[in-house]
Amino acid sequence: MTDSPASEPDDPFAEIRPYSNLDAPEVLRRLSRDTELAKTIALWRLPRLSALWPALARQMGKVWLRLAAKRLRTVEDLQNLIAPNLSRMIKKTSVFTVSGIDKLDLRPARVYLGNHRDIVMDPAYANYALHRAGANTLAIAIGDNLLSKPWVADLLRLNKSFVVKRNVSGPRALLAATKLLSEYIRDSVSADRDPIWIAHREGRAKDGRDLTEPAVIKMLTLSRERGEAPEAVLSDLNIVPLVISYELDPCDALKAAELAAGEGYVKAEFEDVSSIARGITGDKGCVHLHFGEPLPADLSVEEVVAALDQQMARHYRLYQTNRWAWEWLHGESVPVALAFHEGSVTEQSFRARIDSVSGEHRQWLLTMYANPVSRQLALDITDKDRSCD
Repeated sequence: MTDSPASEPDDPFAEIRPYSNLDAPEVLRRLSRDTELAKTIALWRLPRLSALWPALARQMGKVWLRLAAKRLRTVEDLQNLIAPNLSRMIKKTSVFTVSGIDKLDLRPARVYLGNHRDIVMDPAYANYALHRAGANTLAIAIGDNLLSKPWVADLLRLNKSFVVKRNVSGPRALLAATKLLSEYIRDSVSADRDPIWIAHREGRAKDGRDLTEPAVIKMLTLSRERGEAPEAVLSDLNIVPLVISYELDPCDALKAAELAAGEGYVKAEFEDVSSIARGITGDKGCVHLHFGEPLPADLSVEEVVAALDQQMARHYRLYQTNRWAWEWLHGESVPVALAFHEGSVTEQSFRARIDSVSGEHRQWLLTMYANPVSRQLALDITDKDRSCD
């Protein structure tokens, strides 16, 4: 893994880029003194003690933090600490499989455009797959709405996350922030530093449809120089689709409530942080990640959107949970021979999961699991079309 770019006095990306090895010692010192982070670590590593003697557990969390900070010096040190813990968490909460990575040249930096189901785990699974393959880990796009807690912001940026500014007032400021983001992504790829992960839409696909937002692709072209065509920028980014499929979504009931409320839904303070925790620790059943085919050169924005949507649907691994949801929602069997993979969830337990939410939310819960089936039916993707997965 390569180092993140070092801090420079005139660094144009200082406000959004991941922290570098030069930043690491000071950031680690801040984290080692953070009481809320110590409490979070205690809840994670010592759940029983936290319930019985919270003050003692919090003190032990502080000790663990200080010892960890003394051992860590670089971004790579932190990732090497995280890797075995991430591995244990993945094995505890899912059965993880990967396809397509063996057909891809992992050496050059490129932009991986992923479908977006979970705030943290989507890119975490991708990083885990790349780390196991001996490749550079990703610099990860993360919205500033997730950085409301200072320790969360520090930890994410130290773990190679860069900031997507969304809370910007006024069209000029928004354009400037979007252009800076585009320039950072292109600079990282052209300098062959880190591969980039960015979602193909703003926010998670709560309804399970995985449709690319053209605005995201247009954003990537804003780094073009005078006279340069958007197609040239998109070609330089070496875009590869990433398609992740969850047998179970730990946040499905929360998403159903949000979808049912529509535009009137108001998030509670720190709700996104709570969703992060649930997404990391919740049962996911089987999870499959597919590394898609690099997009051809010289595609327009519209053609990139269409190519991404095609691969997102074609390479999405369907599980029995998707079939059951579609059939319960539509009252009939799936009409064509799609490839449904056996997972770890029984029909009885999945029915109990659906029935555990209120009637209005239940319809949305079924819809989010059923929509990947509807997408493949709409594109006429049959079992034989998915043999490469």
